[in-house]
Amino acid sequence: MKDKVLVSPAPHLHDSGSIPKVMWNVVLALVPALIAAVYFWGFNALLLTLLGGVSAVFTEALIQKLRKVPISVSDGSAFLTGILLSYNIHANAPWWLPVVGAAFAIAIGKQVFGGLGNNPVNPALLGRAFLLASWPTLMTDGWIAPKGGALSGITNLNLIHSNLQAVSSKAHALVTGATPLNIAQSLRDSTFVNSLTADAGTNMDLANRIFTGITDGSTLQNLFWGNIGGCIGEVSVFALLIGAAWLLWKNIIEWRIPLFYLGTVAVLTFFFGAIPGSGFSLSIPIFHLFSGGLMLGAFFMATDYSTTPMTRKGRIIFGIGCGVLTVVIRFVGGYPEGVSYSILLMNVFTPLIDALTIPKAFGKVKK
Repeated sequence: MKDKVLVSPAPHLHDSGSIPKVMWNVVLALVPALIAAVYFWGFNALLLTLLGGVSAVFTEALIQKLRKVPISVSDGSAFLTGILLSYNIHANAPWWLPVVGAAFAIAIGKQVFGGLGNNPVNPALLGRAFLLASWPTLMTDGWIAPKGGALSGITNLNLIHSNLQAVSSKAHALVTGATPLNIAQSLRDSTFVNSLTADAGTNMDLANRIFTGITDGSTLQNLFWGNIGGCIGEVSVFALLIGAAWLLWKNIIEWRIPLFYLGTVAVLTFFFGAIPGSGFSLSIPIFHLFSGGLMLGAFFMATDYSTTPMTRKGRIIFGIGCGVLTVVIRFVGGYPEGVSYSILLMNVFTPLIDALTIPKAFGKVKK
């Protein structure tokens, strides 16, 4: 019998992937970060995360019911948005904060545009921006030290100076009561740096040792493992990299955006991040890569399908743009973190990036 030729409409290539499979795999990839958060801060980290997820699911189901469209909360997209929103809140926040933030993220960031795939910006980051604008004190104050660590990640003050309290009360208060990026922001203030005194070395030397995590690298290790101050899902670089490796292995996220995002931050912070008078140091870009929500944003939010470019060149441009904006906000802006706003701003430019980088159709003559 001769082989039959089948004629069918496009698409001609099919894949076993589906929206629920993608979304629940991302949720699974976020579990290591949640385990780390529960270890460092206890049950409240789990409670806040679940409250955000449940609030997002309930809000989406309610709005879809009112819109008289099929309820699709089982696909996992709403639950994922709620978790990501909660991951951007610290573990000592009131219980209602992730509930309100997740509801806003779904209602205003997603459903008002027609639902999944139609939202122009990342809903979880929009929800975080809403919370930060509405309750800035609750979002940026009240941090608690993690189990076995300190807010700054500097657990042995003697590694900075034998008697930091005596050397500078300002420096001692800064190191013991601020998160890593708060320290970085303060030590960019030349007036504060010049007020530091040290028994040995210059004030710039003391500032550099405070900023980069001391000579033996112990603070950078703390930043990597996660026993530092920060939001629920951002502190453990190790846990986030486990989840990122899973997503890359499953081909759920593409490597270009994270690579160029992190690479841009590393290059810019190496050349422009050093404290004046202290010279270049590899520990400074490592500090910025490990601090704040950069790893969470680069792998889990900047790679969102709906709000990032479709083309390969576009993803490279998107990643570089996120990196530049993050560094500008951290170094020039009054806010110590820049990941959320950098991704949101680049989300707005996604249609333009796609339009400029879309490949020419085969056989089409360029005018």
